[in-house]
Amino acid sequence: MPETATVTALPEGVREGNEQLVQLTAAAGAKASALRVREGQGDFLRVAISGGGCNGLSYKLKFVPAPKRGDILVRTAGMPVVVDSKSALYLKGTQLDYSSALVAGGFKFSNPNAKASCSCGESFSV
Repeated sequence: MPETATVTALPEGVREGNEQLVQLTAAAGAKASALRVREGQGDFLRVAISGGGCNGLSYKLKFVPAPKRGDILVRTAGMPVVVDSKSALYLKGTQLDYSSALVAGGFKFSNPNAKASCSCGESFSV
């Protein structure tokens, strides 16, 4: 697999988005690229919102081999990120950062739509 996936033509039913939807910092992009190579599950990072968590909604990250019909593709920090249209409503303006700190490290979401979030940063409410 190449270090960065390049997509020239969008699959049918997939729209091009921009970093106003979701943006990875350089640190998050570098960590996601390393994980993509290690896990070998796919070249695209899917960022999604699902029901659950201590505040009602939670973030989900996983690698997928290709976007699905209805997805929005955002190229950010060298990583192709796909977001389904329902999750996009909750993610607009979100920045994903990464910290390698031993305490409170990992991926961190900064979501301007969240009215409240839990202390772990993995769930929120709107």
